[in-house]
Amino acid sequence: MSGHSKHEGYEPHWQRNLAVCLFGSFTTLVAMTLMLPFLPLYVQQLGARDQASIAQWSGIAYGATFLTAGLVAPLWGRLGDRYGRKPMLVRASLGMAITMALMGCADTLWQLVGLRLLAGLAGGYSSGATIMVAAQTPRNRSAWALGLLSSGVMAGTLAGPLIGGFLPALIGIRMTFLAAGGLIFVAFLATVLLVRETPRCSVKEGQARSHWAEIPDKRLVLAMLTTGLLLMVATMSIEPIITLYVQTLTTDPARVTWIAGLAMSAAAFGSIVSASYLGRLADRVGHGSVIAGALAVAGLLLIPQAFVTTGWQLIGLRFLMGLSLGGLLPCISTVIRHNVPDYAVGLVLGYAISAQYAGQVVGPLLGGFVGGHIGMRAVFLGTSGLLLLGAACNWRICLFYRQTT
Repeated sequence: MSGHSKHEGYEPHWQRNLAVCLFGSFTTLVAMTLMLPFLPLYVQQLGARDQASIAQWSGIAYGATFLTAGLVAPLWGRLGDRYGRKPMLVRASLGMAITMALMGCADTLWQLVGLRLLAGLAGGYSSGATIMVAAQTPRNRSAWALGLLSSGVMAGTLAGPLIGGFLPALIGIRMTFLAAGGLIFVAFLATVLLVRETPRCSVKEGQARSHWAEIPDKRLVLAMLTTGLLLMVATMSIEPIITLYVQTLTTDPARVTWIAGLAMSAAAFGSIVSASYLGRLADRVGHGSVIAGALAVAGLLLIPQAFVTTGWQLIGLRFLMGLSLGGLLPCISTVIRHNVPDYAVGLVLGYAISAQYAGQVVGPLLGGFVGGHIGMRAVFLGTSGLLLLGAACNWRICLFYRQTT
């Protein structure tokens, strides 16, 4: 690491900080997603009666957190640039621990939605951890470290619903929320006690305001923000139609939700497997090359998904697609980190996180609309076209900006 480890922003405690961020991101994501299996039941307990009302309130309650989290991500990133990354992680973990525990005490649907909105405002541990790791890790290890962190985040989103599937039966729904709050509180304690951050030089007010003007190449940063948005649109556009698509592939109604669940999980599992490897590869051969190659492979893998004849073919192709996409978000964060001044890293990565949240909102809406009006195959083929277009654009960028890798 000699030669690279002395670049601006290098933190001597980066390995311990990475370990705590990995643990904290995993536990907070487990706690945030374990409510998925029982959220409709809780909504029903709180007063929703008919099927349509339960589905509507479940969607509002779940999406509320992502809405507010996406809106405030740049603000937390900017405050992190100014006052340090550790205070942002401490704030997020404590805020999430309190709001999660309070969700178990809600008496009305509006209280639940309000607390979900608050969780988004107060939270953002994994996005804060991404900013800290990106800012502190030596340049030649950054994509690997972000890949490892990304694996922890995705593992948390996979483990959460599995735990949420059986825990309420053992301790009840309200106690499950309290247990989730307790789990995040452990992450809060680990962050307070173990994360070390070198005191930061104060950023002058004028310097903070002119951060965008001082970015050497704004087009490259904008391209990375757009690529992150595109990736989430492409990943999430399939989600609303997978269960309906699986219905056309199997004659056994009892197996539909099971196969659909496996298909949804397969891509995330593939990403967990490949994220740190693709990050290490990007550190070696260049981040731009890996971004363009991953988008192209994923785009090509979407084409046969439109023509599968069995559920297992779909699951296998989704897993391969997850393998190809695993290193993308870490590479995007790394390219941004290498191309913005140190005092603006948090703000610009905050914009990147907001762009990804926007993709998570737009993707399902787009996929549901296209699937309902044109056909389900059109969703796969249209998404394939988007990813291949993104691959072509990133390849051109890669040719122009070899120095960024």
